[in-house]
Amino acid sequence: MSTVIDARFTWSLGDDAALILRTAAIAEAHFALVEANYQRLARWFPDAFQEPPVLEVTRANLKEAGQAWQEGDLLPLSIAVKSEDRWRLVGWAQLEIDLRTRSAEVGYWLDAGFVGRGLATRAVTALLDHAFGTLELLRVGLRTTVDNTPSRSVAERLGFTQEGILREAAAFPHERRDLVVYGLLAREWRQATT
Repeated sequence: MSTVIDARFTWSLGDDAALILRTAAIAEAHFALVEANYQRLARWFPDAFQEPPVLEVTRANLKEAGQAWQEGDLLPLSIAVKSEDRWRLVGWAQLEIDLRTRSAEVGYWLDAGFVGRGLATRAVTALLDHAFGTLELLRVGLRTTVDNTPSRSVAERLGFTQEGILREAAAFPHERRDLVVYGLLAREWRQATT
């Protein structure tokens, strides 16, 4: 299956990349991307990617994500790069939003072949601009395993503060690992970007 799609809506990350709404409309392409990466991602995500993906489960998950988007609880996006006149899905980014507390949690991952190109940093920057701008949130958190150096580098590059370590908080099938917790406040983001 191909991870190349036509997209009616794109959120530009520059001339070569964009964010695309991650809904059931792109289920086959998203499934192909997850299928190609799930074994590698299982190393970093304790609650996902532990089993081979199934297209119908992927489609159902994307349908739920679209519903959560409509309800304002989630901003589910795919990271895509130009592929001639279409878009190739190369990753995933999202904001889990809690409007009551005016906060969110950001998450992201990339296809192995696209790590190190600045795509995660650009995607998270766009999400932070939206979170602290349009949504008027006050805080965005980020959690990752302590050994996920690429993800930690993105957080630190964007000005997140390491707030602590949750010992053995990540429950993987055969082990428990520590999670590092990062936070970024709206006023810190505004100071860094003005």
